[in-house]
Formats: sequence, structure tokens, C-alpha cells
Amino acid sequence: MKPLSVKIYGTGLIGTSIGLRAAELAWPISLIDSADGPLQIAKDLIPSNREIAEPDLIVIATTPNAAITLIPKIAESHPAATVIDVSSIKTKVQAKVSEISDLDKRFVGTHPIAGREKNGPQAARSDLFMGRAWVLTPSENVDSWRLETVTEFISAMGATPYQMSTKLHDALFAKISHLPQLISVALASSISELGPEISLAGQGLRDMLRLASSDGLLWSEIILDNKDDVLASIDDFQELLDVLRDSIEDEDGVRIKDMFDDANFVPEKIGGKHGMKRREYTFVDVVIDDKPGQLASLFDECGSIKVNIEDLSLEHSPQQETGLIRLALSSNDAELLFKHLLARGWKAHKQ
Repeated sequence: MKPLSVKIYGTGLIGTSIGLRAAELAWPISLIDSADGPLQIAKDLIPSNREIAEPDLIVIATTPNAAITLIPKIAESHPAATVIDVSSIKTKVQAKVSEISDLDKRFVGTHPIAGREKNGPQAARSDLFMGRAWVLTPSENVDSWRLETVTEFISAMGATPYQMSTKLHDALFAKISHLPQLISVALASSISELGPEISLAGQGLRDMLRLASSDGLLWSEIILDNKDDVLASIDDFQELLDVLRDSIEDEDGVRIKDMFDDANFVPEKIGGKHGMKRREYTFVDVVIDDKPGQLASLFDECGSIKVNIEDLSLEHSPQQETGLIRLALSSNDAELLFKHLLARGWKAHKQ
């Protein structure tokens, strides 16, 4: 796509990450923030930042309530620009846009499905959106060329665009984003009074508590702005907890097992790379010696026969003489690589 001049309101994690990616693309960038601290960090990270009087695209990368306050001002000061927001609730923001004459012709609600436990510009990354889904919730009135521009912008950020209505978006994310956040916080609160023994927790608990370190001020705003859908999701979840509780009380192991069996299939529904249906990978495990250049040599072998590594993991302890790297590939690429590595003297195993 042709370069866009982009004005970004809000220099937190998302806004600064957009700026970093735009800088990589050599697009003109202008950063705005009411907080001097984050703004200065973002400007230091993106030295190409400059004032843009008439930007092609305005990105409102603030909290939902701040976005609602900014929208009328932006509509007045930039009457020609395409405008997007990146908040995780859409209905309330779109309602504000609809109050302003003709703004819904050039506004597209969006929600990048990307983030980190860390907040602020110091946590920003230019590749934050790479391979992630990015939802668009356009109104029926938006100009088609502006929607096309926003879609191309999302692709340029490295993400995969998906369209849905604001109503569907808020109901869906109440279940797949807002509810998990609340469950993690409630779980953390339920064990907060434990003593030093809490350090005995395994990886399962640590994984479940990852979301509990999120920004409480931001999340309280998101949850309250999506109150009805969040409450409905909590009620549905509570019903399932009650079923489990009754099953435990009744010592009904069959019903407990049935719930586990049903749950086992859910991870397969969650998207893999690019937010699409999870791919079936074949794994090639390669034993490597603990010496310089081993990983580079292995990747050179992969490159020499042009196989595509979809994912990888490395198992190795500091004092261990050997390590094991697991490569995830398509079935055909895995077979090709496996035979190639064996022929080249590598210790390879196909799973």
C-alpha cells in the first residue's frame, strides 16, 4: 500500500507499537499524549516523529472513556482524516461516533488482539501485531475506500483483519477476554493470603495467574463499559462452577470426567498462527551439543532445503552437555527435514 501519514493519540503499549511499526515502514508519524512521561519515551523510541497538520489516518490509542472524550475534538480538528480506535469495547465508542454528523462515514472501530502483561511505551514492540488477529467493526455508513484503507493498514502492521458487528464483538470478547481476566484476578485474590508455601505452585497456576498482573484501572473501565455482556458471561460461568461443585459433593466422578472430556476439545477451536484454525503440525526433535554455532548450523540445514519452521521450543539446562530443540513443521516439510538431517549426521527424531 502507499505510505500513510499517521497521527497517534495515546503513547501506551498499543499506540507506541503502532508508531514503531509505522516507522519501520518509513511512514510519517505524529505522536500526541496528555501525559508528558509516556510521550517523551515514545518520542525517544520513534525519533522520526513530527507534527502532521493533515494526517491520512488518526489512531485513537487511549482507554475507551478517553476515546469518547477525544472523538468530538478530533472530528472537528481533522475533518478529512480517516479515524480508528483500538479499544477492546466497540458499542459504546461507535454510539458516540454516531452522534457526530458524517463522522461515521470516516470512522472504523478496530481492536488489535495483541498485548503484553507490561504496559506503557517502554513495553512497545514493532512486531507486537505480527501474526495476530485485528478486528474491525465498521458501520454500514463508512466510506468503502476508507474501510479498504484501514484493512490495508492492519495488514501493513503485520496482523490479519477480521470484520464483525460491534454487538457481536462485545458479546464475544466478554467471554473470551473479559471473563478470563476476571477469573485470573479472582483466583489470585483467593490465594493471596497464603504464606511462603505459595512458591510451590506449578506452571499451571502460574499460567492462570498471568492476566492478574494487568492494569486494574484500565480493566475496570473496560469491564464496566461492557457491563451487560460481562455479567451474562459470569452467570454462565457460575452455572458451570455449580455443576462441578454439585458433582464433587455427590462424588459423581462420571460427570466430572465428562466435563473434562468436553473441555479437552476446546483448545482445538482456538486459533493458531494468524488467528486461524489450529494447524496439525509434525514435530522433528533434534539433539544438539552445547557448543557455539549449533543452532545456526541447524537453521542453515533447514534453509538449504527450504523447509518452513512454524514454531520451535528448546529444552536445555545450563550444565547439560546436550539440548533438544523441537521444530514444528507441516507433514511434508517434517518428512523432508527428518531425512535430510539423518543423512547429514544429526540426531533427529520425528513425532
